Amino acid sequence: MTHRLNTNKQFMIGNGLLAFAVIFVVAIFVYMSLRTQQQKAGTHNYTETYTFTLVKGFEGESLSLLLNDSVLANQIIAEEPFSVQVKRFADQNALFIVDNQTQKFSLFELSERGGNYRFQKENGEVKLLPQNKSPY
Repeated sequence: MTHRLNTNKQFMIGNGLLAFAVIFVVAIFVYMSLRTQQQKAGTHNYTETYTFTLVKGFEGESLSLLLNDSVLANQIIAEEPFSVQVKRFADQNALFIVDNQTQKFSLFELSERGGNYRFQKENGEVKLLPQNKSPY
């Protein structure tokens, strides 16, 4: 009696189908993972705020205030103190104060907890004044 079953061929077809099923399942999990990461990144809200106050030495000068890559103010400072308040919108933030006439800029790294920042200009240099410590 001859055995007509080709077991090697059946084994190879079964392994091939199993391999395609594994690749399909991995592709689905990668897609779902990327989709949930994108949704998380778009919905993060920060509650902290920054208040920037130009206290002394800026009156009559043309300045630009930039938080990261966003322009907060680009104008001539008419009177002091000049204040701008903005809500935190990124994990790490930096403030640029640019003198529009000389193109000199000052860079200040900002706290992740928000806060009140006061600036003074002396001898052409912008200085950060000490902050009042908050009770929390």
